[in-house]
Amino acid sequence: MKGLLSPTFFLQITLFLLIFLLVVNKSQGSPISTEVDELPPAFPPSTQPQPFIPLIAPSPLRPFTNNSVPKLSGLCSLNFSAAQDIMTTTATDCWTSFAPYLANVVCCPQFDAMLVTLIGQSSKYSGVLALNATHASHCLSDVQKVLVSQGASENLKEICSVHPRNLTEASCPVVSVDEFESVVDTSRLLTACRKIDPVNECCDQVCQNVIHYAARKIALNDLSTSDGNHSMPGPKARINDCKNIVVRWLASKLDPSTANSVFRGLSNCNLNKVCPLDFPSVSSVVKECGHLIHNQTACCKAIKSYVSYLQEQSFVTNLQALKCAASLGKKLQSANVSKDVYSLCHISLKDFSLQVGLQESGCLLPSLPSNAVFDGTSGIGFICDLNDNIVAPWPTSSYLLSSSCNRTTKLPSLPTATSSQNGLFINTLVLPLLFTSILLPKRLL
Repeated sequence: MKGLLSPTFFLQITLFLLIFLLVVNKSQGSPISTEVDELPPAFPPSTQPQPFIPLIAPSPLRPFTNNSVPKLSGLCSLNFSAAQDIMTTTATDCWTSFAPYLANVVCCPQFDAMLVTLIGQSSKYSGVLALNATHASHCLSDVQKVLVSQGASENLKEICSVHPRNLTEASCPVVSVDEFESVVDTSRLLTACRKIDPVNECCDQVCQNVIHYAARKIALNDLSTSDGNHSMPGPKARINDCKNIVVRWLASKLDPSTANSVFRGLSNCNLNKVCPLDFPSVSSVVKECGHLIHNQTACCKAIKSYVSYLQEQSFVTNLQALKCAASLGKKLQSANVSKDVYSLCHISLKDFSLQVGLQESGCLLPSLPSNAVFDGTSGIGFICDLNDNIVAPWPTSSYLLSSSCNRTTKLPSLPTATSSQNGLFINTLVLPLLFTSILLPKRLL
């Protein structure tokens, strides 16, 4: 603590306050606007200010990136230069300290999209839409080395559960570009997936249905000559493996940036369907909140303690938070908790996401694809809403969250930043390196 009382520290404090005042004065004269993705039509547009981007810089004691040239195997045929910008985006999205917490929402969807794009672009020269087992192992290792050299986590393969087999054809019987194009209606595929609306696609599934149809067609392409080989995987597994072949072919026909955007949009359709959090036993909550609640204070303490465990797991999107609130509510209801403990104890949607900052405020990410951004001065930032306090909806027979595409279901408004709230920096946040640790999640310190 003596070091914190040194003259240098007070000088840094003064510098921080001056910068903060300059930012506040500037924002009052000409507000900074932060562009965010359009939200699903089930949630009407808000006239309130958009969520801000918290910029989170690394510790001044360690470099942001390794700035080193990775030693590659020399045995990988993938053309890294064809997707150089996408690899840089992936490294930022999977930055070493945040990868485990952004894995489900940002990092892994981008990592998967990058791998698909790499193989697809390389197929223009190789003529095949998959790697063999040996090359797959070398390429996955080389890809990780390149990403780590740019600041990504060294455990990326484990975090995203990606294995060399994911780069091969697996059980799909079609691997060559020529054979694929002779079997699949490629014109229909390109028309449906050349450009997707990330909102309507999740509901109407135009591109997804065409991908499934093409995957099914090539998956069943050689069954008539299989001679009853019962060791082959079932049709469903083959179709899933063939979907990888289909999207790689798409990646070969689109420019890397467009392909990456399409695949990120498709991945978000899937990740927003379910809650990614792990729910332990609710016995402690049931004990205090079950049947008739005799002690409201004890009940609220129990539910907040339970939710605090969820807050240590990962960031979630606003739609995932709705799913998580519904899942936990149903779990409690089945255990004889009939009272709406969310309203009773002021449990909001952001309470289901990772907590950041000294305010210990939950951070909800947009339901549409978003990337982290890197600023050489400020560090890492991502679109995030720390401000709104939408009460988590308690499941009822009249409130069914079966699908966000059900336009007749009235869902809560999406969390948005409100300039009237105090204690948070609105629009943008830029801090000297010394102070950025106040924004880091507790488990990252």
